[in-house]
Amino acid sequence: MSKIRITKQFSFETGHALFGYDGKCKNVHGHSYKLSVTVIGNPITDNSNVKFGMVIDFTDLKKIVKEEIVDQFDHATVFNKNTPHIELANELKSRGHDVILVEYQPTSENMVIDFAKRIQDRLPKTIELHSLKLQETETSFAEWYASDNL
Repeated sequence: MSKIRITKQFSFETGHALFGYDGKCKNVHGHSYKLSVTVIGNPITDNSNVKFGMVIDFTDLKKIVKEEIVDQFDHATVFNKNTPHIELANELKSRGHDVILVEYQPTSENMVIDFAKRIQDRLPKTIELHSLKLQETETSFAEWYASDNL
């Protein structure tokens, strides 16, 4: 049976700041992120299965990514919890803003690593996460490949 890759794309708006950075991104700002999620597996061959012919139902993949990433990160601001931005984070939270505190510098590179773990933990055992592409701007993106992380 042939392995097939399928991809679903998502978009969300997220703010962040890079503490200690030597450029403009040290300031709180936001991006219109685009996330492409590619999984790999064998299409279901049991013709009595309602998912016959599918690697995974796009609706099932959408549910996982929405719950783990889009619903949490959309219109939230992400800060490293071990930086002085914690004071700003607490102020924003006290005013009803969605703030996510993470263990890492919230770069696209680190976010895509975090997203890969979140998605992998939720996929059925028969499906493998192949790659993620997190696009921060029209010309800048970070990619994660399972084959690079064995």
